[in-house]
Amino acid sequence: MELKIGLNSKPKFTDTFMYALQWFVITIPAVVIIGKVLAEMTYSEPVLQILYMQRLFFVTGLLMIIQPLFGHKLPLISGPSSVLLIGIIASSSSGADAVYTSIFAGGLLLALISFTGLFSYIQKFFTLRVVSVILLLIAFTLLPVILKLIFTGPLSPPSLLAAALVFLLLMYKFNSVLKGLWKSVVVIGGIVVATVFFRLAGYFGVYEGFSFLPASPFSRLSISFAVDGGVMLAFFFCFMALAINDIGSIQSLRSIPGADDMEKRTARGMGVTGLANSLSGLLGVVGPVNFSLSPGVIASTGCASRFTVVPAGFAFLVFSALPFAVAFVSDLPAPVVGIVLLYLMGSQFSAGIMMITEMEEKVKFNEGVILGVPLLLAVIISFLPDSVVSGFPGMLRPIIGNGFVMGVLCVIILEHWILKEKPALS
Repeated sequence: MELKIGLNSKPKFTDTFMYALQWFVITIPAVVIIGKVLAEMTYSEPVLQILYMQRLFFVTGLLMIIQPLFGHKLPLISGPSSVLLIGIIASSSSGADAVYTSIFAGGLLLALISFTGLFSYIQKFFTLRVVSVILLLIAFTLLPVILKLIFTGPLSPPSLLAAALVFLLLMYKFNSVLKGLWKSVVVIGGIVVATVFFRLAGYFGVYEGFSFLPASPFSRLSISFAVDGGVMLAFFFCFMALAINDIGSIQSLRSIPGADDMEKRTARGMGVTGLANSLSGLLGVVGPVNFSLSPGVIASTGCASRFTVVPAGFAFLVFSALPFAVAFVSDLPAPVVGIVLLYLMGSQFSAGIMMITEMEEKVKFNEGVILGVPLLLAVIISFLPDSVVSGFPGMLRPIIGNGFVMGVLCVIILEHWILKEKPALS
């Protein structure tokens, strides 16, 4: 990779400002989209939804400062994890306290196994096929949420479907046509244009009466510790998937000159991610993960300086203390959130397919079963009616009612037990 600015270089102030602005613009769509889904699901009052977003901005900013300076020391951006989004949605019936206590505990566990090197013993279960299925499961199990978001509001279902298809296809078209850094603005451009369209169609703002909003994101914390064994176990699998995601993101920058000793960088990076998730659990927000967007951005700009990510982190911290600013960027019509989430999950699906094609051998029947059955099972569970899910035993509901967790369990059992490859006879 040809670079103008190296990993440990410090660009001059004006260049640092522009590169930091770039990282901020690239990161904010994922923070706003995932945060808004969970804020509205967790709280009915707009003021509490804004507080949720403020805390999420705070955790994101803090991680984007600590990771480049003391964690993996790479130019990686961070944001809310879509894996944990699935876990929170699937376990919401158990209560916010049980959910965020599990995120707190899961973060501590991830930090422990990262700093002590224990993850290497667990990682052997996550083969190429298992990881491929996990990437696909994230996209499939979010479909019920995406459907609910898109088909909301005054427009008729046919109009909403047509609008969603048009905006989705246009975003992919611009993503294929635009080059370099311009690819990074496709999502935020789609958000702006789609928001204007739906505002004109009668989707009015939700956050009004900003005068009552508190300035501090810590003014009304309401999460108490509540241990639920089923939720804890469900989030264990979510955190294992999050760890795989984190490893992939960190390792994606191994080709950058100066990025030596990647094993230590990965351990430190995952450990810091774990601690950030524990903080998220205490604050009652979804935990973060390192994103894998950086290689393309670095290739297009020629700047790999880790110090350009830090000011973007400070920008998120500043935003977290400004409820008016957070409310402004978060006040999106529900269909816009659904369309952008569908676009992002399309990229997630693509990553899973690309990983499958990396397999050295042609996919045979057993491999097809290992890849396909967990996805089918996950989709079935994700679309189960609430009346069916409520009939499951309370302790097991967060597990067997969670399409993602059941898909992960299914692919691991198929891969390592039922359809395990027998060693060839010598």
